[in-house]
Amino acid sequence: MLNLMIGGLAACWMGCGPMETVPDIRSASAAGDKIAEAEENASPPIVRAARRQIEETTIYDPAYVRLKYPGGDVPRERGVCTDVVIRALREGAGMDLQKLVHEDMSRAFNQYPAIWGLKKPDPNIDHRRVPNLIAFFERQGFTVGGGKDKANYLPGDVVTCLVGNRPHIMVVSDKTAEDGTLQVIHNIGSGVKEEAALLSFKLTGHFRVKKDGFNVP
Repeated sequence: MLNLMIGGLAACWMGCGPMETVPDIRSASAAGDKIAEAEENASPPIVRAARRQIEETTIYDPAYVRLKYPGGDVPRERGVCTDVVIRALREGAGMDLQKLVHEDMSRAFNQYPAIWGLKKPDPNIDHRRVPNLIAFFERQGFTVGGGKDKANYLPGDVVTCLVGNRPHIMVVSDKTAEDGTLQVIHNIGSGVKEEAALLSFKLTGHFRVKKDGFNVP
């Protein structure tokens, strides 16, 4: 035993330094999680509600679905670009676009696009169509003149555009691209993504949603 002790001491004398403290990986991970949670909580509620869909909505599916009313939704794992906005405003701003659009169309059906040959409002699909959302937002006074100036956009804004000749809608994120332009959260064909696409398409509308003070009587 004495020989083992002496050998150990000799080994230390020949170059062993003080024992290094092993970092607590679990503590570092927990701290990182808390930082990420704090950063996420600092995001506007509409942005948080849109971002939550990234891991949940992975399928682009434009199928017509009969929905409950109010508060109806297609299965969470699927949807189209409008469903991102519908869920974000419902969960982040307490606004049920299904109900609001249906009520407004019932009052002023002729103020909405006559594209689909309908004779009356349909609460299953009306709020899931970009042209109808543009008309609704304009009637509420939500329009903002953003144009191509990236400084005019704020996190939580809603932007419409044309992808080819197809209408599209996106939620503006609080994360930025390399050039400083805010990113967007949208479903353009392969589930909900957060990416740099704010100024990538021909813009057709820029809206800043207000929870109170609807302009339509």
